[in-house]
Amino acid sequence: MNLHKENMHILGINAYHGDSSACLIRDGLLVAAAEEERFCRFKHWAGFPYHAIDFCLREAGIELENVQHIALNQDSNANLFRKIKFASSNFISPKLIFDRIISMKKKASTLDHLSKEFDCSNFKGEIHSIEHHYAHLSSAFFPSPFEKSVVLSVDGFGDFASTAWGVGNENKIDICGKVFYPHSLGKFYQALTQYLGFSNYGDEYKVMGLAPYGKPTYLDKMCEIVLLQKDGTFKLNPRYFHSVREKIEYQWETGIPSVGKLWSDSLSQLLGPSRMPNEVLNQRHFDIAQSVQSMYEKALFHLLNSLHAKYNLDAVAIAGGCGMNSVANGKICRATPFERVYIQAAAGDAGGSIGAALAVWHKTSDSKGLKKEPIMHAYWGPSFSDDEVGHLLLLRSKDLELKKCTFEKVDDEALLCKLTAESIASGQVIGWFQGRMEWGPRALGNRSILGDPRRADMKDILNLKIKRRESFRPFAPSILREEVSEWFEDDADVPFMMQVFQIRESKRALIPAVTHVDGSGRLQTVHMKTNPRYYRLICEFRDQTGIPLILNTSFNENEPVVCYPEQALETFLRTKMDLLVMEGWMIRRHEN
Repeated sequence: MNLHKENMHILGINAYHGDSSACLIRDGLLVAAAEEERFCRFKHWAGFPYHAIDFCLREAGIELENVQHIALNQDSNANLFRKIKFASSNFISPKLIFDRIISMKKKASTLDHLSKEFDCSNFKGEIHSIEHHYAHLSSAFFPSPFEKSVVLSVDGFGDFASTAWGVGNENKIDICGKVFYPHSLGKFYQALTQYLGFSNYGDEYKVMGLAPYGKPTYLDKMCEIVLLQKDGTFKLNPRYFHSVREKIEYQWETGIPSVGKLWSDSLSQLLGPSRMPNEVLNQRHFDIAQSVQSMYEKALFHLLNSLHAKYNLDAVAIAGGCGMNSVANGKICRATPFERVYIQAAAGDAGGSIGAALAVWHKTSDSKGLKKEPIMHAYWGPSFSDDEVGHLLLLRSKDLELKKCTFEKVDDEALLCKLTAESIASGQVIGWFQGRMEWGPRALGNRSILGDPRRADMKDILNLKIKRRESFRPFAPSILREEVSEWFEDDADVPFMMQVFQIRESKRALIPAVTHVDGSGRLQTVHMKTNPRYYRLICEFRDQTGIPLILNTSFNENEPVVCYPEQALETFLRTKMDLLVMEGWMIRRHEN
């Protein structure tokens, strides 16, 4: 007998880490999810996710009083004994530790936060604090298609741990081990990202994009920084990082998150002088980037091989900030015995809101025997109707006229896709806005900028007209699912753009705009079932050109991905985009 209440609503919140977010689960099924940055327009926003919570409640058609449980991606009491033991053994003042715990408890006054924006007078629900890595593990396993698998969380730090692993089995996860502070692969990668002159929070993806231009000539020195252990784990050599007794400035509560300098002067003695942010990149920087990536992969595969030997399962579900390392993810099935990999759309801290909510669902309901519903698409954000878009265009008609833009409604979806595919094939840059906004950092065909993958100059065109980003960063292909094995050296299903694979050598010259310097591509597989309009667009492009994929990058200009039609239109007007498609409307520029 199923004992859970009818229409049990669980609100999941990630509020005390970067990438603040919220989600709403009804009877164990995801209804809505969004990151706060999409609403407040600050990348990686780390404050309380008021706007995201408001969206989730509205999407579910409920008020806060209808929520039975609130799940937080944090537990300040987790690993408390470890914290105290570490402080005493490293001569850190116990007062400092307890002050930080008290500070976290103050931050976790969730109802105080909620009462600033919502009516909490009738809220009778329960608030749950879920340990950070258990939330990550839950976000990896419960949405996965696996009945049983190894589960791994690899992160910077959360609740005094950086890594956790265990086994997920149907509706239960058993945590079997952890790596605790101060040892962290996330810290290693972030510190070396800072060393290479990329100082913004979340810049690690730039090092990952830079790495293919170099060779791992510094790998032996990286092995002095990250020390692999016989049990499959790792330690960081404290010599190359700021002392644990030194205070490192972190900014989380409001505004854009930031992290102070993590590495010590000994790192410069080992690798040479660090790069200044505006310094021109050279081959030494490329080689260090490749060595950082190679060291991370070496440590990750060392751990995964150990976990496979221990648990003898062929599937693994991965989360944590390091789960965003798509280059390493694409090599797992070749570098380890694992045969299947699942990484959800928001593997980083944002995904902790879903993990916390799912953890509470399985904790508070009799979910045994219920089929675990895999999450195989990322379209959980706001959507907008044709009428809403049309109303906006009428309001902005004079602005559009001044910019030499015209707009028309195309009711026939087949014609809409045909006309858009023709524009892509002619070399134009397209803004593509339709359906529900994506969950996670990747644009997956609903808030995307599209281009022709056949054009070798398309990267330069995009950077000139819109993106204005580093030239070494690659653009990704969206490909029809059934065409993957013809174009890539793998036949994996990658709906969330979370894995990089080698493009077949015979195909690389055909799609230079999405082929990275090392012959790889970070693919997104597109399904008719989960995104029919985007699938039809790619089919139309294939029918016109013979190429079953298109270049896809995020719909933004050095800001969070657009959420509302107003934001999409503003980005279109201030850049040199050629065509904007919003739902059934086509807005053309006639001056480019």
